[in-house]
Amino acid sequence: MVGGGVEHRLVMGRFAPVLALARPSATAPSSAVMTRRAKTGLQQIETLTDGELLQLLIGRRTGSNELLSTHGSLHALIRALPKTGNTRMTARLAAALEVAKRHYAADMLAGESLHSPGETSRFLISRLRDRPFEVFCCLYLDARHRLIAFEELFRGTIDGASVHPREVVRQALAHNAASLIFAHNHPSGVAEPSRADELITLRLRDALGLVDIRVLDHLIVAGPRVVSLAEKGLI
Repeated sequence: MVGGGVEHRLVMGRFAPVLALARPSATAPSSAVMTRRAKTGLQQIETLTDGELLQLLIGRRTGSNELLSTHGSLHALIRALPKTGNTRMTARLAAALEVAKRHYAADMLAGESLHSPGETSRFLISRLRDRPFEVFCCLYLDARHRLIAFEELFRGTIDGASVHPREVVRQALAHNAASLIFAHNHPSGVAEPSRADELITLRLRDALGLVDIRVLDHLIVAGPRVVSLAEKGLI
């Protein structure tokens, strides 16, 4: 190489000057890849397809397509995570889902009053909609209806045998709660309260009333739907 960016090469038995040009990449990204990369900014990430989002999370196009084709949809895949085994791909998806749950929980745990039923419903949907089994939870509130804590107390069929009023009262007193909201999910997708739901709600209300703690509501989460027992006049 000599001055001026000219390289001398042996051509047909003699040296000839050849301009030293940068060589293009042998594997330039396709237009589809470039479009996908352009979309991944924070302002436009919502325009990605389900497959593209999965590819960003797990880093493998083949793997993301296989997961979607196997389960049929992103929602079905998320619901099936507990049954898909402990692989690197499913672990990344579970971690992303947990990040989203904690993001929505942060506002609830910031000490704001629960004046909006919609806000409470969105929080509970994010926590309970994809559980494959029933989970009974309590939201402990202070006298100004600010959230003190959210706890999962019982798992399994929600009836008098699995939900113990003594334990609920003990936890409410430990948190110094002035009132409670109960919540549990229906994995079946049917949001309407059962007779067992009504009976355990009344048992808990009466037990907590003995220590001057109010029950404000019992919410049932079934997929994207939330049903309030208070709105139905069952508390």
